[in-house]
Amino acid sequence: MHKKGIFILLLILVLGIFGYNYLYQDHRDISAEKPDFEMSSQDIVSKFELELSKSEKVYNDKTIQVNGVITELNASDLTLDDAVFCQFSEPLGENLKIGENLNIKGRCIGFDDLLEQVKLNECSIIK
Repeated sequence: MHKKGIFILLLILVLGIFGYNYLYQDHRDISAEKPDFEMSSQDIVSKFELELSKSEKVYNDKTIQVNGVITELNASDLTLDDAVFCQFSEPLGENLKIGENLNIKGRCIGFDDLLEQVKLNECSIIK
């Protein structure tokens, strides 16, 4: 009986360690990752508009680099070609201007049907 109790205690301990490591994984550093896909803002939006469910499986939670022209600019986000919404962790500097062409890398978090925009977060500007 004593050996069975020790075995159960060790099993609970091992499962607890694996569970903790699974739940509290290190966060991804998107700015340091190599992009899984590189394309224009218009290309990625057209892929989502043509086959939404397939595109979600392919692009969601992937690092994507897109290029396009700034059409909307706010303190910590911008929109490329009215098609790709890019959210940054840090405030954007004042050196960006509407009409400027940019390459941006971020994590794809989905497609907004209402605004017809692909959403990226954890974005960084590629120079």
